[in-house]
Amino acid sequence: MDGATLPEDVLRDAPSYTPRETELADLELMLSGAYAPLGGFLTRADLDAVASRGQLADGTPWPAPVTLELPAATVERLGGKRLVVLTDPEGAPVAALEVTDSWPTSQGMVGAGGPLRRLGDGGRHTFARLRLTPQEVRRSLPAGRVLGVVADRPLHRPQLAQITHAARTLSAHVLVFVPVHGPGPDGLAPEVLMRTVLAAGDRLPKATVVAIPLSLRGNEISTALRRARVAQAYGVTHLLSTGETIVSGGGPRVLVPRELAYDKRDGQWRSRDEIPAGARRLPMRQAEINDLLERGFPLPEWHTPPAVAKELAQARPPRRRRGLVLFFTGLSGSGKSTVARSVADSLRESGARTVTLLDGDVVRRELSAGLSFSKADRDLNIRRIGWVAAEVGRHRGLAICCPIAPYAQGRATARRMAAEAGAGFVLVWMSTPLEVCERRDRKGLYARARAGQLSGMTGIDDPYEAPADAELTLDTGALTVDEAVGRVLEHLTDEGWIEPA
Repeated sequence: MDGATLPEDVLRDAPSYTPRETELADLELMLSGAYAPLGGFLTRADLDAVASRGQLADGTPWPAPVTLELPAATVERLGGKRLVVLTDPEGAPVAALEVTDSWPTSQGMVGAGGPLRRLGDGGRHTFARLRLTPQEVRRSLPAGRVLGVVADRPLHRPQLAQITHAARTLSAHVLVFVPVHGPGPDGLAPEVLMRTVLAAGDRLPKATVVAIPLSLRGNEISTALRRARVAQAYGVTHLLSTGETIVSGGGPRVLVPRELAYDKRDGQWRSRDEIPAGARRLPMRQAEINDLLERGFPLPEWHTPPAVAKELAQARPPRRRRGLVLFFTGLSGSGKSTVARSVADSLRESGARTVTLLDGDVVRRELSAGLSFSKADRDLNIRRIGWVAAEVGRHRGLAICCPIAPYAQGRATARRMAAEAGAGFVLVWMSTPLEVCERRDRKGLYARARAGQLSGMTGIDDPYEAPADAELTLDTGALTVDEAVGRVLEHLTDEGWIEPA
């Protein structure tokens, strides 16, 4: 779609803002027409009407909130035109929002609603050729029924059999929607998910594959309603359910797929009730699939087409060849850096992994210079460390981090970044008691904090939130450095992250 033309002085004077990822996804869906009839982010009146009646303020049926938050400072700078230029993460203009309504939401942020106008060409995306608009897809669809399938997981043989059976029963063309906004329910990156779906293409009846920025958001009902609305915009008449919640919100008719099993007598997938118990093999659970991949075993051909299995094996190699973020957390003086450096040295000596050590003090000097020790800056410091570590993991290296990381939210962010990069994450909590750390006090920080010369010292006048999700807990008040290092290496070996010595 061509971008709208606005006077240069309007664009020059309008403040710009990059929305969050979920907001950018909603923005793309609106601009493409997939969220028809929405033409902008919802106002307060719309949100109240959606919550109470399932419709917009003007009475148009609409199932779920579509909202945008802006910094309060940005809204305060709006001129008479009340325009904000919304940009992508690289700063390229995507749309102009006319703010017709705004209201406080959280500290420093306000909700903003109003109509949108497209700017620019929408930017470039992975698999851009498959990011088709509803109008483009509708023009290419054959007459008759259209079966919609949201493929948010790879299509193994049981799912392919369900789709084929439903398509034949309806005599329908198949329209496969592949969500490309963030990792799917099983953690696969969107580009990997798309490759697995395309790899299964020759096992599908005649189908059209479309990439859409849909994701799991809100509760399951809200997600199902959004999907049904998008499917309807693309011309879907029947939607094959992929979850337990069966809702359509007045859109396409929702079909519940048959529960299938593999018949060992002839190698076919059919209704499990039609197969004697002794000849029946149930579909593999996701945990079983993950276990085979992580141990380097091939997925069985009776369950997964070889082309799909190849893509999954490439994306999820055995743990010993996959990226890993080894994240140490604990009080100053708890032994984080000492143990982390010794673990790094041991791995380098053995050649078991390519190691990048992100020591807390070094990171503060090289990556986070200028940051204070306020909560906001500490969170930013951990986010920077987490981002660098995740990128190391993305390229199948092993990143060892050892900041204090006192807040659970910051550690959770680092874990999420690693997962989104396809890397593992092992949290090691150095639970060494405060009194032991104070006795060590190699840098004299505790003495200065106790004397009132230093504020914001973790464990003294700033809290440390003990992890509830650590994979390994070590107390160097009770363990020697060599013993602690041995525990870490033993854990990495037992969990398959490094080869046994």
